[in-house]
Amino acid sequence: MSESVSPSAPPAWAVAMRRFTTYLSQDFLGGPRPWKLAWVVNFQKAGTFFFLGALIACYHNTSTAAWIYLAMHGSYGLVWIIKDLTFPDPSWQVKVTIGGGINSFLSVLGWYWVFGWLLISGTARPDYPLPDAAWFCLCISLCILGCAIMIAADAQKYFTLRLRRGLIDDGMFRYVRHPNYLGEIMIYGSFALMVWHWLPALVLAWVWLGLFAVNMAMKEASMSRYPQWAAYKKRSWWLVPGVF
Repeated sequence: MSESVSPSAPPAWAVAMRRFTTYLSQDFLGGPRPWKLAWVVNFQKAGTFFFLGALIACYHNTSTAAWIYLAMHGSYGLVWIIKDLTFPDPSWQVKVTIGGGINSFLSVLGWYWVFGWLLISGTARPDYPLPDAAWFCLCISLCILGCAIMIAADAQKYFTLRLRRGLIDDGMFRYVRHPNYLGEIMIYGSFALMVWHWLPALVLAWVWLGLFAVNMAMKEASMSRYPQWAAYKKRSWWLVPGVF
């Protein structure tokens, strides 16, 4: 067991934002808590492949971009289900109110389905900065690499903590303190690049700043209780090695 020291207090803005998002996603309207938050998340993740397939059929859009987007976003959702069945994240197992579960879908998860609708319905008519084939290659590569980073980081965290508690500062976490979030950012960034519309950029700005940045700030405050934290923070990066 690692020796502990007094942890740093999390930033006030992160605490306030965490309180706000927790109310919206877990406690909204109060009442009984019949659902796990994981059930709401998994419904959206597992349903994405079928939702996008239905959009392709509905709009008779069999373009290369539509099929690629289905493969990217739909397959990612199925990968998430496999991950959840194999090494579930304990933070998703919290029980939520019905209002909180519905609000979680409407305020975040459902907007991810809007990405695919924009592209497949023809509402978004992307004019990519590169030739289509090169842009598709970029988006697919970003999605695959993001999935690998996210899966590897979550697996390392899950199985390491089953054996020992303490600071994880090797493997996927050796140079980046939040590789799982880096992977998620790469994945959803690839979806936004495929759609090439202002709305996905707005949604991701809300998720990355309102949820991801808050979670990372709270995690850093928690990790500061370990004696190795100061040295680890000094030699590692927040998200992207050599950048920040």
